[in-house]
Amino acid sequence: MSDQQAVFDKAMALIDAANSEDPNTVSVDGREWPKELLYSHRMSDMLARFAPDADDAVKLAIRAQHIQRWKSARTDYPMDRIGYLQWRKDLYKIQAQTAADLLVQAGYGDDVVGRVSESVAKKRIKENPDTQLLEDVTDLVFIEHYMLEFAGKHPEYTEERWLDIVRKTWNKMSPGAQQFALGGHITLPEPLVPLIKKAIATE
Repeated sequence: MSDQQAVFDKAMALIDAANSEDPNTVSVDGREWPKELLYSHRMSDMLARFAPDADDAVKLAIRAQHIQRWKSARTDYPMDRIGYLQWRKDLYKIQAQTAADLLVQAGYGDDVVGRVSESVAKKRIKENPDTQLLEDVTDLVFIEHYMLEFAGKHPEYTEERWLDIVRKTWNKMSPGAQQFALGGHITLPEPLVPLIKKAIATE
């Protein structure tokens, strides 16, 4: 095994160990998963499908995108739009720093650590290819695995509110990710397909 591969494997193991501490669990196919560990593996799986030639820095950012997310509770902030935006801003910073610390521990230098930190912090979407790719994978995973669950938690949302949510998600994605989503490469949430098609028809 090369030194580079050993450092990569150690970093991935550290990220997985950090996410394995999640006290929130979900059951999938008869297996109990720490919630954020499952999410991170779904992110890596989607990256392998969407961008199989991605380099190690991207793979690490994808795996670390929600690292220890449960430690920054939304309820610690005012439950309004301003509170939400501040929570999200702080969350991205914390997750980026946590990922950076683990990569340094694994033996990575400033170049990889900087790339991963910027991606996880969601900086310069549409400008930074790493950040845009992370955003694409995030949105594809949301559509395939979490959109239907999210819909079930918000029965009070009107159709117009849902159309707005779908459009905002769609517009954050690159054209390549949009084509990937519509090309049969991901499993669309069947009950929401008419809504998704209606939302993007006007884009």
